[in-house]
Amino acid sequence: MFRKLQLDARRVYLFIDIAFAVCFCLFDTTSSLYLVTVAGLAPLQLVLVGTTTEIFGFLFEVPTGVVADVYSRRLSIIIGYVLLGLGLLIEGLFPAFIPILIASAIFSIGFTFISGAKQAWITDEIGEEGANDLFFRAARFGGFAWLAGLGLTLLIGANNVVLPIQVSAIGTMLIGIILMVIMPEVGFHPTPREDRNTWQHMGHIFKEGVTAVRSQPRLINMVFIALFYGMYSEGFDRLSIKLLLDNFHLPVLFGSNQLSFFVMLEAIGTVLSIFVIRFAEKRIDTSSPLAIGRAMLLVTGLITMAMVGFALSPGLVLAVSAMLAVNIIRGISGLLRTTWINQKLDSSTRATVHSMFGQVDAIGQITSGPTVGLLASILLVRVAVGISGLLLVPATFFIRRANSQSKNEADVIAEPSSAD
Repeated sequence: MFRKLQLDARRVYLFIDIAFAVCFCLFDTTSSLYLVTVAGLAPLQLVLVGTTTEIFGFLFEVPTGVVADVYSRRLSIIIGYVLLGLGLLIEGLFPAFIPILIASAIFSIGFTFISGAKQAWITDEIGEEGANDLFFRAARFGGFAWLAGLGLTLLIGANNVVLPIQVSAIGTMLIGIILMVIMPEVGFHPTPREDRNTWQHMGHIFKEGVTAVRSQPRLINMVFIALFYGMYSEGFDRLSIKLLLDNFHLPVLFGSNQLSFFVMLEAIGTVLSIFVIRFAEKRIDTSSPLAIGRAMLLVTGLITMAMVGFALSPGLVLAVSAMLAVNIIRGISGLLRTTWINQKLDSSTRATVHSMFGQVDAIGQITSGPTVGLLASILLVRVAVGISGLLLVPATFFIRRANSQSKNEADVIAEPSSAD
C-alpha cells in the first residue's frame, strides 16, 4: 500500500532536507540556551553531553552503515528519524543532566542510521553526478527552510524555551512516518551475503569499506582531516553560547528571554549562508577532487581565524560577527567534505565509507571534548574556545597532501590523451 504513493527520489531527498531543517532549527536554535538557563548545566557537563553523543556515534556509526548497505537504506533512514525525534522528546521533557545524557545517546544512534545511508540512497537512485549537484541544491533549499524554522522558533519559544524542542521532536518523528509512505528504493542492490551470519557479514562489509578507503590515498588523508574537524568542533558547539552569556549583556528583543536575539543571529547567518552556498555552487567544480580540495584549504583556514577571533573578541559586535563567520564557513566545509568523500566510491560500500568518516569525526570529538570542558571549568571558556580553533590547524597539512595526490592522479589521466 505504501508503494502507490512513492515519489521521485529527488523530491523525497529535498523533502527530507527541508522538513528536517525546519525541525532541527527549532531544536538547534534553542538547545544551548535551554541547557544553560533551564537545565543549568556547567561547562564540563555541557561538553560531556556532546561527548556522550559522539561516543554512541562512534559505537554505532559503522554497524548502522553496514545495515544500510546490507538490508535497506530506506529502512535505515526511517528508523533514524524516529529515533532522532525520540531523543529530542526526552531532552525536552526532562531538563536534568542524566536524562539529557540518555537523550543524547538515543539521538546519536538515530543520527548514525541516517549518516551515510541518505547520501548512499540518493546516489544509487539518481547517480553520483546528479547526487553531487543535488547536495548543493538541497543545502540551498534547506537554508530557506531554516529561515522558516527560525520564524516558528520565535513564535512558539519567545516565552517558553522548552516548547520548540518538544515540537521539533514530534516533527522529526513525523518525517520518519511520512517516509514510510513516499520514499522509493529502486536503485539499491543489497551486498551479497555470501553465506555469512549477520556479524560475519558486518565484519566483511566493514573490511571492504576499509579497503575502499585504503585504495585511494586521497581518502586516507581525509581520515585525518575528519579527525581534526571533529576535535575542533566540540568546543565551539558546546561553549559558544555560554561564552556570549558569560561575557556580554545580551538584549531581550522579544518575549521574556534571549531566544529572540539568537533567532536574529540565526536569521542573519542563514541568509548569508544561502548566498555563500550559491556562490560556492557556481564557482567550485564538484566533479573535480582538486577543485574541492583547494576550496577546503581556504575554508579551513578561515574557520580557524574566525574561531580565534571569536574567543578573543572584546566586544559583542566583534564576537557575534566572528561567530556568524564560523557558522557560515563550516556549513560550506561540510558540503565540500561530503562531496569530496562521495567521489569514486563503489555502491556496495558507499554508506559504510561515509559512516566510517562520521566515526572518525566522533573520535575527534571524544578525544578533545572532556579536555576542552576541563579547560573551560578551570580557566576560562574563552581559552577553551580559542584552543579548539587552533586544533583545526593540522588539518591543513593533510588537505595539502590530498590535493597533491589529486593533482598527480589528474596528471596521470591527462598523459594518455596528450600522447594521442
